[in-house]
Amino acid sequence: MSTTRKHTALPKARILIEALPWLTRHHGKTVVIKFGGNAMVDAELKNAFAQDVVFLRQAGLNVVVVHGGGPQISRALDKHGIVSEFKAGLRVTTEDAMDVVRMVLAGQVQRELVGLLNQHGPLAVGLTGEDAHTITATKHQPEIDGELVDIGRVGEITAIDTGAIEALLADGRIPVVSSIARSQDDGHVYNVNADTAAAALAAALDAETLMVLTDVEGLYEDWPNSDEVISRLTASQLERLLPELSSGMVPKMEGCLHAVRNGVQTARVIDGRVQHSILLEIFTDEGIGTMVVPDAVNEGDAE
Repeated sequence: MSTTRKHTALPKARILIEALPWLTRHHGKTVVIKFGGNAMVDAELKNAFAQDVVFLRQAGLNVVVVHGGGPQISRALDKHGIVSEFKAGLRVTTEDAMDVVRMVLAGQVQRELVGLLNQHGPLAVGLTGEDAHTITATKHQPEIDGELVDIGRVGEITAIDTGAIEALLADGRIPVVSSIARSQDDGHVYNVNADTAAAALAAALDAETLMVLTDVEGLYEDWPNSDEVISRLTASQLERLLPELSSGMVPKMEGCLHAVRNGVQTARVIDGRVQHSILLEIFTDEGIGTMVVPDAVNEGDAE
């Protein structure tokens, strides 16, 4: 090998060595990743996401992907002549709309993601919350101005059964879960917020990490006055901030809070617009985004 080639290969070796402590620490652990935002619609970002997930799996992590599909659902509803309406930040989901939601999530978004992952081997298996009672829900009625409002087939999670997901992980697969739930009381199928579903699954699986992909850099210190990102905060600090957050960030940060209060070691909101943001967050010294840790964690215990 020529001297030049040796020198160009050296930085690659250094990068791998930098990742070594993280590879050792995360080996055999479970990570739940909520796939959403621009990463779902941009072809290059989708491919980079699939590569990251497969890399984690090959590095010995148990990876579970949970996805929604807001933009795709809106497009499909338009095509079917169904008006998209939102109340309290949630999509009003009529029976007709629910048929479209189910079709888009399980038949389109999930299929595409499973296909991207399986370009790297027979790894990904798609399921919805309906399968094997993975997610059970009851009708969710948000309160607006003191009144309970009917927003149709929108569900509130009441139970998680991790049996099917654990069986897939034990078989070396990557479960890809659509955020649809079966009702516990009326036989219906419900649309469930994907951030909430990912957090509930992370807690039930006793995951080490929940990662939520967003279209922002993380949680801002004092938005819109500053674009400084809070790199780390405790559950209690986050709870105090929740009332001030924008409506889009609330389910994501509530999910992070639920996760770390229920056994998950760290919950991270990361910028899905950055290629390979998942690898940057897990395997480098310069983590990106915002990390939430349980109150009991002392400074320095978590990267």
